[in-house]
Amino acid sequence: MSHPASEVSSEATMLSSSATALRSAFLRGKISAEEMVSAAVKAAEADQLGAFLSLEPEAAVIQARQTDEVRAMLAQLGGLRELSAAHPLLGLPTALKDLVNVAGMPTTFGSAAVEHPTPARDDRLPRRVHRSGAISVGKTQVPEFGLPCYSENELGPAARNPLDPSRTSGGSTGGGATAVAAGLLPFAPGSDGGGSIRIPAAACGLVGLKPGRGRMPDDPQRQDVRNLAVSGPIARSAADAALLFDVMAGSRFRPAPSGGRGGSRTAGSTHTAEAVMTPAEGPAMAAVRQALDRGLDTLTVRMTTDSPFTPDLDVALADQAVNAYSRGAELLGALGHRLIDEDRARRRRGNRIWPEDYHRRFRALWTSGLASSSFSAEQERRLEPLTRYFLELARSRPPEETAAAVGQLQRAAREAESIFADADVLMTPMLASAAPEVGFFAGLDPAENYEAQCRFTPYSSVVNVLGLPAINVPVLQDEAGLSWSVHLIGRHGAEEQLLALAATMTTPR
Repeated sequence: MSHPASEVSSEATMLSSSATALRSAFLRGKISAEEMVSAAVKAAEADQLGAFLSLEPEAAVIQARQTDEVRAMLAQLGGLRELSAAHPLLGLPTALKDLVNVAGMPTTFGSAAVEHPTPARDDRLPRRVHRSGAISVGKTQVPEFGLPCYSENELGPAARNPLDPSRTSGGSTGGGATAVAAGLLPFAPGSDGGGSIRIPAAACGLVGLKPGRGRMPDDPQRQDVRNLAVSGPIARSAADAALLFDVMAGSRFRPAPSGGRGGSRTAGSTHTAEAVMTPAEGPAMAAVRQALDRGLDTLTVRMTTDSPFTPDLDVALADQAVNAYSRGAELLGALGHRLIDEDRARRRRGNRIWPEDYHRRFRALWTSGLASSSFSAEQERRLEPLTRYFLELARSRPPEETAAAVGQLQRAAREAESIFADADVLMTPMLASAAPEVGFFAGLDPAENYEAQCRFTPYSSVVNVLGLPAINVPVLQDEAGLSWSVHLIGRHGAEEQLLALAATMTTPR
């Protein structure tokens, strides 16, 4: 739940406030960067959910103090309007997953098998996030090399689900999702190669956006099906996800109108700390604000529960997954959108929308990068069992078989938008079942482990293959307090539309 900026005062309120409220309160001088970062550091140090692999509290607090000095100086000079546009995340605490290099913090890749260097420079994405003014307090928990959909490794405690700490928070952005859902951070940048943003977002009741291939400027730009991973935001609301997305996408921030559901009203001179304008906004933020103020034009939404992994894998949806799917349809219908039951139409046509032989071909694609790995014998011995299994699969598969599988999926990616027919959006369930208990997947034989992950997450990886944007939207909470979501897939370039649609589905009207 977000709080008005004027109410952001206590440490507890800060940690449960929206990123947009914190941003506004900071610019107005209601709270300081040091207060926000110190609260995040204190919460992270007390964390019992395994959200972080490492913390850098002293450096974060020092940076926060320097940020406060800059804000105070610009407030006197009347430069806060420009500040909110040039550095839209100024003073807000965050953390990046331990698969990217952040200057001064060790990079572990979640693996005990490799060295953990401390880089002198940020990778491109952390550099962009930090230049926007965000302050990293540490690195979040990930599975080994980001390969599984659960965040457990030998380096630290497993990332646990704040909704039920006996359960996994998912992966590979599991630590980030844990931190956001537990109120330790307002948002977290993530990455998604097969569902690694959307899976933990769904498990923890968050909004998670996977942009389309090539949309984010700091990601590899190859339009190659092997280029699966993209960067995107995890947040507690679509509005907060839009704020972080606009920064990660390199969007230009412009002055926003005051008032309305996306803004706040001010009075008096802009040269005082008390009377700061409405903070600048990016295009995704504007799309969310306009959708909440005026609604969206009618969209056509195709709906399917068919998984690309079937018939090779038996995918069974839990009752609550079905209930969430129905709830998603109800919300979309109530908003005036046109729904098409794709499963009924498919039974009439006798064909599917997904790539053929997907299970075998995706497994070949997912593991193919390991075929050229250069682990030493000692490093291989220390790899997690699932990683060793993937490594053996990649090395034992004939190169021509891998090339054929990749080629078939590449052809499917070139025709990605055929899954929509004449629709704007495709809706599927997100997770097939509740997040399992910590240790469940790792306790299985590696081959069984992989297939169990596919059954748990039967709709996410195909979107990476097709290169399309998709968003997780929480729509239901069950009696046990667990969250259930729907999965909205958009056409190329529809990230802002998906965020706006998610906002209208999750914001009380």
